Amino acid sequence: MGRKLALLLLILAAGVALDQATKLLVLKGMPLGAQVPVIKGFFNLVHVHNRGAAFGLLANWPLDFARVFFVCTTGLVMAVVGYLWWRLPPGRWPAALGYSLIMTGALGNLIDRVRLGEVIDFLDFHWGRFHWPAFNVADSLVCLGAGLLVWVILTEEKGADASDSA
Repeated sequence: MGRKLALLLLILAAGVALDQATKLLVLKGMPLGAQVPVIKGFFNLVHVHNRGAAFGLLANWPLDFARVFFVCTTGLVMAVVGYLWWRLPPGRWPAALGYSLIMTGALGNLIDRVRLGEVIDFLDFHWGRFHWPAFNVADSLVCLGAGLLVWVILTEEKGADASDSA
């Protein structure tokens, strides 16, 4: 369990530090609602706050209720993901990495929710009329972790299918 724990702690420290540092730069360096084109027609830096869940869902809830709901929900998700991480057998480093990334992203956004009652988003991608909702480093870590876990599951199933037909 030593390597697995070291991986988790390293990812937690680096990921949360990067997430919080980038959000602090946005808070200090850009007025709320600002938009700075980085790659015209594709990528902007923006400064928006999201009181809701992914894609602004539930953003109209009262701030105090939303804060309690999202803090409790995030805590529950982190507990479940942490339990799944803890139950992993040795040598399952891709899955351990995936769970670690998810917990790190969740913690980064949890810090915002506790501190501000909302999450700071600043990465804004669009192409033509297609526009992805703004997000942050923590959201990226959650998505990377989830994607890695999907890859782990699919490659395990593929390996199991190959061994079943032998």
